[in-house]
Amino acid sequence: MGAMEPTHSFTGAALACRRGGRLVFAGLDFALAAGQALVLRGPNGSGKSSLLRLMAGLIRAEAGVLAWDGQDALDDRETHAGRLHFVGHLDGTKLALTVAENIQFWARLRGMTLDMAALTTIIEPLRLMRLAAVPARLLSAGQRRRLALTRLIAAPAPLWLLDEPSVGLDDESLAAFETLLAAHRAGGGMVVAATHTAIALPEARELRLDAFARGADLDLIA
Repeated sequence: MGAMEPTHSFTGAALACRRGGRLVFAGLDFALAAGQALVLRGPNGSGKSSLLRLMAGLIRAEAGVLAWDGQDALDDRETHAGRLHFVGHLDGTKLALTVAENIQFWARLRGMTLDMAALTTIIEPLRLMRLAAVPARLLSAGQRRRLALTRLIAAPAPLWLLDEPSVGLDDESLAAFETLLAAHRAGGGMVVAATHTAIALPEARELRLDAFARGADLDLIA
């Protein structure tokens, strides 16, 4: 996993999100610098997944601005997509491909070709080496989740957006994933994670989405 320049910033100002005609949150601000992590909290329906998708440029904000290094992050959506990894509820694996082929596929999407040494470095942390030649369709739910998380290290990207990333992970896999998170941040990477479970993210900031849902309610009344 290559080191990244520890100089980036990612911010949001006065963000609002509307889904299905409902204003989910409004007036939301956040700021991340190199090496920092942000944990999204709140009950189901408070907008955690929507905020992650908005940060990834997958949905448009109702209001507000996302900025990367002080510039509009979505002026060039292709460039923005290239500086992040988004891992959502769905694993996003290609079931007909083997574990190794899935990882190679994700790397090629970022213009990288992995030799055996690089592939081994990616597969080993999440204990997938013995499954390298196994088609993804034959993996258990936990194994597929581990495979999905390898895309984070198949090609470097400074911003990791994670929606319930630890679902399906056993204790050993969770510990390995936490090690990857720490290494990413040490290299100047940023993490935004929505999670109901405990994940070791030392000195992470917490953002409670339900507070901004109250702001959305006021906007609806107005």
